[in-house]
Amino acid sequence: QVQLVESGGGLVQAGGSLRLSCVASGIFFRINTMGWYRQAPGKQRELVATITRLGITNYEDSVKGRFTISRDNTKNTGYLQMNDLKPEDTAVYYCNVGATAWGQGIQVTVSS
Repeated sequence: QVQLVESGGGLVQAGGSLRLSCVASGIFFRINTMGWYRQAPGKQRELVATITRLGITNYEDSVKGRFTISRDNTKNTGYLQMNDLKPEDTAVYYCNVGATAWGQGIQVTVSS
């Protein structure tokens, strides 16, 4: 069965950094686009960044220049490097692969 497992979240002060990881199993990772989404309390889930199988990336405007999405197909793993974090980045972050597979979510909290 398909399984996506996120790690790397936590509590960080504003201006700090975190690196999220998403390990995929049960899915042909290398041929699928993967993405990171987030959902803050009381808000809808929103796209943060995506990366295609060819490495083409796309970012939500508020994270451009601060976040970097990447992938290692040899490890079936995707990453989200988050720098210069802001309190408004606080949310549960979800990994998505192939549009239909979702991770369980991981909390990122940025204190001011």
